[in-house]
Amino acid sequence: MNLEINDSLIPGTKLKKSDMGNVTGLEFLSKVFFISEGVMLSQIREVSGIDGSTLQNWTKRGWVANARLKKYNIDQVAHILIINMLRSCIQLDKIALLLYYINGKIDDKSDDIIRDSVLYDYICRILDTLMQQDVCSMASIKDVIREQISDYTEVMDGARERLANALEIIVVAYYAALIKRRSDEMLTDLMSTAY
Repeated sequence: MNLEINDSLIPGTKLKKSDMGNVTGLEFLSKVFFISEGVMLSQIREVSGIDGSTLQNWTKRGWVANARLKKYNIDQVAHILIINMLRSCIQLDKIALLLYYINGKIDDKSDDIIRDSVLYDYICRILDTLMQQDVCSMASIKDVIREQISDYTEVMDGARERLANALEIIVVAYYAALIKRRSDEMLTDLMSTAY
Protein backbone atom coordinates (compact mmCIF):
# COMPACT_ATOMS: atom_id res chain seq x y z
CA MET A 1 0.00 0.00 0.00
CA ASN A 2 1.33 3.38 -0.90
CA LEU A 3 -0.76 5.82 1.08
CA GLU A 4 1.77 8.64 1.11
CA ILE A 5 0.43 9.67 4.49
CA ASN A 6 2.81 11.46 6.76
CA ASP A 7 2.11 12.87 10.15
CA SER A 8 3.41 16.30 11.02
CA LEU A 9 2.53 15.74 14.68
CA ILE A 10 4.54 13.93 17.34
CA PRO A 11 2.60 10.70 17.99
CA GLY A 12 0.07 11.06 20.79
CA THR A 13 0.48 14.82 20.98
CA LYS A 14 -0.90 17.94 19.37
CA LEU A 15 2.62 19.31 18.85
CA LYS A 16 4.18 19.66 15.41
CA LYS A 17 7.45 17.83 14.92
CA SER A 18 8.89 20.93 13.24
CA ASP A 19 8.16 23.04 16.34
CA MET A 20 10.13 20.58 18.48
CA GLY A 21 13.20 20.32 16.26
CA ASN A 22 11.82 17.29 14.38
CA VAL A 23 12.37 14.97 17.32
CA THR A 24 10.07 12.20 18.50
CA GLY A 25 10.26 9.32 20.94
CA LEU A 26 12.79 9.51 23.76
CA GLU A 27 14.35 12.68 22.34
CA PHE A 28 10.99 14.41 22.59
CA LEU A 29 10.31 13.04 26.08
CA SER A 30 13.78 14.19 27.16
CA LYS A 31 12.86 17.74 26.09
CA VAL A 32 9.63 17.54 28.09
CA PHE A 33 11.50 16.30 31.17
CA PHE A 34 14.62 18.47 30.71
CA ILE A 35 14.01 20.64 33.77
CA SER A 36 11.97 18.34 36.00
CA GLU A 37 11.62 14.65 36.80
CA GLY A 38 7.85 14.94 36.69
CA VAL A 39 5.17 16.88 34.84
CA MET A 40 1.84 18.16 36.09
CA LEU A 41 -1.56 17.37 34.61
CA SER A 42 -1.73 20.84 33.06
CA GLN A 43 1.50 20.15 31.13
CA ILE A 44 0.17 16.82 29.87
CA ARG A 45 -2.96 18.65 28.71
CA GLU A 46 -0.82 21.19 26.82
CA VAL A 47 1.22 18.48 25.11
CA SER A 48 -1.52 15.96 24.35
CA GLY A 49 -4.79 17.84 24.31
CA ILE A 50 -6.25 15.37 26.83
CA ASP A 51 -8.51 17.06 29.34
CA GLY A 52 -8.13 16.43 33.06
CA SER A 53 -11.40 14.53 33.47
CA THR A 54 -10.43 12.10 30.71
CA LEU A 55 -7.08 11.39 32.34
CA GLN A 56 -8.75 10.99 35.74
CA ASN A 57 -11.19 8.53 34.16
CA TRP A 58 -8.31 6.52 32.66
CA THR A 59 -6.64 6.46 36.08
CA LYS A 60 -9.86 5.41 37.83
CA ARG A 61 -10.30 2.54 35.37
CA GLY A 62 -6.72 1.38 35.98
CA TRP A 63 -5.44 2.21 32.50
CA VAL A 64 -2.96 4.82 33.77
CA ALA A 65 -0.96 4.70 37.01
CA ASN A 66 -1.65 7.35 39.65
CA ALA A 67 0.56 10.41 39.62
CA ARG A 68 3.03 10.60 42.47
CA LEU A 69 2.82 13.90 44.33
CA LYS A 70 0.66 15.21 41.45
CA LYS A 71 3.48 14.64 38.97
CA TYR A 72 3.72 12.09 36.18
CA ASN A 73 7.07 10.47 35.37
CA ILE A 74 8.48 9.84 31.90
CA ASP A 75 7.04 6.32 31.64
CA GLN A 76 3.58 7.46 32.72
CA VAL A 77 3.60 10.24 30.14
CA ALA A 78 4.74 7.82 27.43
CA HIS A 79 1.94 5.43 28.45
CA ILE A 80 -0.60 8.27 28.22
CA LEU A 81 0.69 9.32 24.78
CA ILE A 82 0.44 5.74 23.50
CA ILE A 83 -3.18 5.52 24.62
CA ASN A 84 -3.90 8.94 23.13
CA MET A 85 -2.39 8.08 19.76
CA LEU A 86 -4.58 4.98 19.42
CA ARG A 87 -7.89 6.03 20.94
CA SER A 88 -9.46 7.38 17.75
CA CYS A 89 -9.45 3.94 16.13
CA ILE A 90 -9.25 1.36 18.97
CA GLN A 91 -11.66 1.15 21.88
CA LEU A 92 -10.04 2.18 25.15
CA ASP A 93 -10.59 -1.18 26.84
CA LYS A 94 -8.85 -2.89 23.91
CA ILE A 95 -5.93 -0.46 24.13
CA ALA A 96 -5.70 -1.33 27.83
CA LEU A 97 -5.71 -5.03 26.93
CA LEU A 98 -2.97 -4.48 24.35
CA LEU A 99 -0.81 -2.60 26.87
CA TYR A 100 -1.51 -5.35 29.43
CA TYR A 101 -0.30 -7.89 26.83
CA ILE A 102 2.98 -5.99 26.69
CA ASN A 103 3.57 -5.05 30.32
CA GLY A 104 1.01 -6.76 32.53
CA LYS A 105 -0.51 -4.90 35.45
CA ILE A 106 -0.16 -1.12 35.40
CA ASP A 107 0.92 -0.95 39.04
CA ASP A 108 3.39 -3.87 38.92
CA LYS A 109 6.69 -3.19 37.15
CA SER A 110 8.00 -6.73 37.83
CA ASP A 111 5.91 -8.15 34.96
CA ASP A 112 6.99 -5.50 32.41
CA ILE A 113 8.96 -6.55 29.35
CA ILE A 114 9.83 -2.95 28.43
CA ARG A 115 9.66 0.53 29.94
CA ASP A 116 6.81 2.57 28.49
CA SER A 117 9.20 5.35 27.46
CA VAL A 118 11.29 2.85 25.46
CA LEU A 119 8.13 1.35 23.94
CA TYR A 120 7.06 4.85 22.88
CA ASP A 121 10.52 5.41 21.41
CA TYR A 122 10.29 2.20 19.38
CA ILE A 123 6.85 3.23 18.12
CA CYS A 124 8.13 6.65 17.04
CA ARG A 125 11.29 5.24 15.42
CA ILE A 126 9.22 2.69 13.48
CA LEU A 127 6.73 5.32 12.31
CA ASP A 128 9.50 7.77 11.34
CA THR A 129 11.23 5.05 9.29
CA LEU A 130 8.02 3.92 7.57
CA MET A 131 7.00 7.47 6.69
CA GLN A 132 10.33 8.00 4.94
CA GLN A 133 9.76 4.98 2.68
CA ASP A 134 7.99 5.19 -0.65
CA VAL A 135 5.88 2.08 -0.06
CA CYS A 136 4.37 0.82 3.18
CA SER A 137 3.21 -2.79 3.15
CA MET A 138 2.52 -5.27 5.93
CA ALA A 139 5.82 -6.95 5.06
CA SER A 140 7.72 -3.66 5.28
CA ILE A 141 6.06 -2.89 8.63
CA LYS A 142 7.26 -6.24 9.99
CA ASP A 143 10.75 -5.68 8.55
CA VAL A 144 11.05 -2.20 10.09
CA ILE A 145 9.82 -3.50 13.45
CA ARG A 146 12.42 -6.29 13.42
CA GLU A 147 15.13 -3.82 12.47
CA GLN A 148 14.17 -1.23 15.11
CA ILE A 149 13.88 -3.72 17.99
CA SER A 150 17.14 -5.49 17.16
CA ASP A 151 18.73 -3.83 20.20
CA TYR A 152 15.96 -5.08 22.54
CA THR A 153 17.16 -7.49 25.23
CA GLU A 154 14.56 -10.04 26.28
CA VAL A 155 13.75 -10.05 29.98
CA MET A 156 11.90 -13.36 29.63
CA ASP A 157 11.46 -16.00 26.95
CA GLY A 158 9.11 -14.87 24.20
CA ALA A 159 9.27 -11.18 25.12
CA ARG A 160 10.72 -10.10 21.75
CA GLU A 161 7.92 -11.84 19.85
CA ARG A 162 5.30 -10.35 22.18
CA LEU A 163 6.81 -6.90 21.66
CA ALA A 164 6.91 -7.32 17.87
CA ASN A 165 3.29 -8.53 17.75
CA ALA A 166 2.08 -5.58 19.82
CA LEU A 167 4.11 -3.07 17.82
CA GLU A 168 2.62 -4.36 14.59
CA ILE A 169 -0.89 -3.77 15.95
CA ILE A 170 0.05 -0.32 17.25
CA VAL A 171 1.63 0.78 13.96
CA VAL A 172 -1.27 -0.47 11.82
CA ALA A 173 -3.76 1.18 14.20
CA TYR A 174 -1.80 4.43 14.07
CA TYR A 175 -1.96 4.41 10.27
CA ALA A 176 -5.70 3.78 10.56
CA ALA A 177 -5.95 6.79 12.88
CA LEU A 178 -4.07 8.94 10.36
CA ILE A 179 -6.37 7.80 7.56
CA LYS A 180 -9.42 8.53 9.72
CA ARG A 181 -8.08 11.98 10.59
CA ARG A 182 -7.46 12.71 6.89
CA SER A 183 -10.96 11.53 5.90
CA ASP A 184 -12.46 13.70 8.67
CA GLU A 185 -10.55 16.71 7.30
CA MET A 186 -11.76 15.95 3.78
CA LEU A 187 -15.35 15.65 4.99
CA THR A 188 -15.09 18.95 6.87
CA ASP A 189 -13.75 20.64 3.71
CA LEU A 190 -16.53 19.14 1.64
CA MET A 191 -19.22 20.24 4.06
CA SER A 192 -17.84 23.77 4.26
CA THR A 193 -17.89 24.19 0.48
CA ALA A 194 -21.17 22.34 -0.11
CA TYR A 195 -23.27 24.61 2.12
